[in-house]
Amino acid sequence: MKNHTTFKIGGNAKTVITPTSVNELVEVIKCLKNERFLVIGNGSNILAPDEGIDYFVIKTSKINSVNCDKNKICAECGATLAKIASVALENSLAGFEFASGIPGTIGGGIVMNAGAYDGELSQVVKTTLFCDRMGNVYEISGNEHKFGYRHSFFSDKDYVVLSSVIELESGIKDDISLKMKELNKRRSDKQPLNYPSAGSTFKRPEGYFAAKLIDDCGLKGASVGGAKVSEKHSGFIINSGNATANDVKQLISLCQKEVFEKFAVNIEPEIKIL
Repeated sequence: MKNHTTFKIGGNAKTVITPTSVNELVEVIKCLKNERFLVIGNGSNILAPDEGIDYFVIKTSKINSVNCDKNKICAECGATLAKIASVALENSLAGFEFASGIPGTIGGGIVMNAGAYDGELSQVVKTTLFCDRMGNVYEISGNEHKFGYRHSFFSDKDYVVLSSVIELESGIKDDISLKMKELNKRRSDKQPLNYPSAGSTFKRPEGYFAAKLIDDCGLKGASVGGAKVSEKHSGFIINSGNATANDVKQLISLCQKEVFEKFAVNIEPEIKIL
């Protein structure tokens, strides 16, 4: 799993399956309907265990077509948000700049309502095609997504996102490009992009910022084994070199304990711990 996650951590999966089309993905799910499986895109929000996982992993990265029709973009589940942003730019469509530097795919992004810099997928996603374990395909639209902070209709369901339609606004290409460059510079200036991580480690507690709470506890730079609280951004736990999943989990627990003891605030992991 270290080869399939941005954290570069994790032992072997039972089997990794990489379908190349939505139809193949649905067929794989139908075949595995009575088995335990995990669907991943870019593996950008996952911490996999060191001992590996004894179930199937379906990786959607090869299901990644992105098509534009007027002001709407249809993206298959494995398309990266960066690729979608690039298509939006090519077609002078504004409103997706916030997502241009997020490392995940639209499938995973829909599930967790991914966002950055005051933008969220909830603002632009219009319809989503998905299937259940029997291979039955459904579509939802608008408020049926039940988007919330890092949450959606899919967060607590056993469904698999197949594709989504995003609706954007016409804009000026140079302005869109400039905004993307500005946001990506802010990201590179403030985030430890040169180290493996799973992005922001903790959700934002209501009324607080997790990074500031961790920083105020004096935990910037704290480490357990190869896992380290980034000195560039305290909201990130990074793999500074050969970190294990256990290292990361211990460091997460340390941050949670110290923050609660000092501020009586619970900080919850944003990353999915398998």
